[in-house]
Amino acid sequence: MNFSTRHPSTRASPSPPPLEWKFSQVFGEKAPDEDIQDVDIISAVEFEKSGDYVAVGDRGGRVIIFETKHGKDTAGQHYSRNHLEQLEFVSLSHPKYQYKTEFQSHEPEFDYLKSVEIEEKINKVKWCTRPNGSLFILSTNDKTIKLWKIKDQNVKKAKEMDLPHQFVSSENALLAERSFMSEQDIPSSVNGNYQEWKENVVNNTFLSQEMHSKFAYNEDTAYARCRRGYAHAHDFNIKSISNNSDGETFISADDLRINLWNLEISNQSFNIIDMKPSNMEDLTEVITSAEFHPIHCNLLAYSSSRGFIRIVDMRQSALCDYSARMLQDVEFQGSRSFFTEIVASISDIKFSHDGRHILSRDYMNLKLWDVHMDSSPVATFKIHEHLRPKLCDLYNNDSIFDKFDCCISGDGLHFATGSYSNLLRIFSHGVGSEEGSTVEASKDPNSIENRKPLPRARRSSLSSLTRGFHKQGHESTTLGKEFSWNFSSKLQHLAWHPCAYLIACASGNSLSFYYA
Repeated sequence: MNFSTRHPSTRASPSPPPLEWKFSQVFGEKAPDEDIQDVDIISAVEFEKSGDYVAVGDRGGRVIIFETKHGKDTAGQHYSRNHLEQLEFVSLSHPKYQYKTEFQSHEPEFDYLKSVEIEEKINKVKWCTRPNGSLFILSTNDKTIKLWKIKDQNVKKAKEMDLPHQFVSSENALLAERSFMSEQDIPSSVNGNYQEWKENVVNNTFLSQEMHSKFAYNEDTAYARCRRGYAHAHDFNIKSISNNSDGETFISADDLRINLWNLEISNQSFNIIDMKPSNMEDLTEVITSAEFHPIHCNLLAYSSSRGFIRIVDMRQSALCDYSARMLQDVEFQGSRSFFTEIVASISDIKFSHDGRHILSRDYMNLKLWDVHMDSSPVATFKIHEHLRPKLCDLYNNDSIFDKFDCCISGDGLHFATGSYSNLLRIFSHGVGSEEGSTVEASKDPNSIENRKPLPRARRSSLSSLTRGFHKQGHESTTLGKEFSWNFSSKLQHLAWHPCAYLIACASGNSLSFYYA
């Protein structure tokens, strides 16, 4: 359901109505006997601002683009009023997506100066503004950011023709046949035979052209071209990138520095935040995520491994070492243990669409902050509190260092994040909504044998994401009470549709969509 159907006064009510989440579709689901390749595991998901497109990056350095069905099927076509009303009714429900294109964004490299191998894994993808109808997207691995332009190109294609031999004749074939005739065999024009032969040639030519027009067709094919590459500006691995609301600049953040780039200039960047101490032994925290304010181009927020969120104003100074406001949980600073700072490390932050709130995710909690209240979050949602007694075991198997994304709905009332066993946790802002909803993203609503693939011509694709399936039923996929946790499967990457109650979540090499 679209946000426009929800009344804005819902924010003033004690609690928004609970949402019933249902399965919509999935791409790239593996067969029961199929092993997941490491290069096919999804590492980034991002919706375009209008919601018409969604981009997915994987560990193999590829970016896969999906588009809404109505955008491609209805463009440039004329329908009756009755049919348009049906399309409008369908648009009010959740959108459905189909494969558009994919491209190899990054390749594995080797830094010979530092003797370090640079993975091709896509860390983040971010959509840029659309100045002329073309799609622009930023993608980054550990060291290099690239700007890609995706454009539709009308390509003329021909289908296979399996026709009787007598219909495949053409003007050239008829002329070639006449060239083997002797002078005696050439018909005379006195009795009109030659004129009749000429008419036959013309008729066969028109027939050949008519048959060709029937089997030749135009198809819109999307292609990607790298416009610019932004490299050699980070000593540490890039953690996040974020586009500015001015449509001209973006930031890139690694462990200790945040750089400001202009989209048109690839060989120069400005360091606006530098947390590197003169002596690395004095290092107490690192940058974990950074995000531009959605409205004010001079404001940005970044989180740290100590659980702090700093909001800085770039108008104050060229080097924003001093934050304009620091958000921290004062209650959390009381009791401390060996695992306190580890679980307090913020893995992801997201601004609400109006810029008033910030959603943050640490290992144990999802927190909602008001940018005007720096002492404590306005709401705290516990993700997997039952794991707190097992922190020692999670530390020994390195699971305690797992990073989970978070996302916020367009109306700012609902929030989502992932957990272990491919669980999708969804919460609402209001009293009595601490428990939230839980959906198992890997739960098979219909067996894979009963699903039909999308009617799309599949390329010799590099990724298994091009395989799409639709759910036939509409039953809810909410998790039951009895459940055994699986720490090897985890839902780390997800994104919320900007205009609808639709969540795209990545589990292994599968991209699943859930709607409410």
